[in-house]
Amino acid sequence: MQTHSFDSIRHQLHRQPELSGKERETARFIETSLRPFHPTKIIRSIGGHGLLAEYFFSEEGPTLLFRADMDAVAIDESKDNISYRSVRTGISHKCGHDGHTTILLRLAQMLSEKPMRQGRVLLLFQPAEETGCGSSAILADLVLPQYHIQYVFALHNIPGFSASAVLCKPGSFTCSVISAAITLSGKTAHAAEPLKGINPVNATFRIVETLTGWNQYDIEKEDYFLATLVEIHIGEEAYGVAAGTGVIRVTLRAKNDRLLRLHMQKLEKLIEIETAATPGLNSAITWLESFSANVNDPQAVQHIKKAAETNKLPYLEMNVPFSWGEDFGLFTQEYKGAMFGLGAGENCPPLHSPQYDFPDELIESGAGMFYSIAQEILNTK
Repeated sequence: MQTHSFDSIRHQLHRQPELSGKERETARFIETSLRPFHPTKIIRSIGGHGLLAEYFFSEEGPTLLFRADMDAVAIDESKDNISYRSVRTGISHKCGHDGHTTILLRLAQMLSEKPMRQGRVLLLFQPAEETGCGSSAILADLVLPQYHIQYVFALHNIPGFSASAVLCKPGSFTCSVISAAITLSGKTAHAAEPLKGINPVNATFRIVETLTGWNQYDIEKEDYFLATLVEIHIGEEAYGVAAGTGVIRVTLRAKNDRLLRLHMQKLEKLIEIETAATPGLNSAITWLESFSANVNDPQAVQHIKKAAETNKLPYLEMNVPFSWGEDFGLFTQEYKGAMFGLGAGENCPPLHSPQYDFPDELIESGAGMFYSIAQEILNTK
């Protein structure tokens, strides 16, 4: 298979995007695409619609895992002027997971044509990355513990940086992130007699003001913390009725899981205090879409840096982590490993924007990086 045909694979994935947890047809297409590259074994339905392809070379040597995500996002692409645009209204690959998946398929071809001397390579096609559910579901399936995995690796394309530049750092590479839905339940009353009801307004405003007051915006500092208000809703559009319910939706992020947990506990206590200040008001908090921080192992980072040199790609050592979350983080909590960024071009539209499209030229550089990492670890005796 020639390199240009992988562009076609990526375009086909792009045409048929599927949301988190619904990647059934994507998984079938990936398996069909894998077959010509003769994996030793394919394990289906891992963590939902995930696939694990094994390349076995020998009992000697370590096992490496390379991960790609495969889900799309709820963004409409119907007006985009590309020949392979999404056929599904309101769903598209605006984070580049179609490209990440194609990179792993290209790596499969390289492993088939130029096998390693020893060890194993696992290719994990992960579902439900966007919701932060995929990694925990995969780990709960207890397939990976059957292998003695030495390192796990992943990449993410990064708009705003030179095409194929490799971005990495030891320690926190992406932040620990979680979302919260806070509900306040009281009692409505006539708008002329609000004191006869139980109104969530005061509690809502005090929670929002206090929570956002904890923000420490400087990501260069270890206590970086950001609470972002996503939605605030009090009452209904009924002008004769004093509000009886309220909803606050926020995202919280910090450099590491420990600091994020501390702020989660503070928020739970704050809600308890402010709810109690309004007699009769009840509250509940639901934690959603949790992303553990990607913690890059220093030795794994060195392997990435060496691979960049081998592939003659510029290597940029980052000073601070990216503020967004990535579901690969949970794997780096369980195994040594690292994620790196791959520049998508300085003029590439940002991720999750309607104009974004994964640059096809990154397929070869991404696969080359992964293959060189495997060579560095498995072909060294």
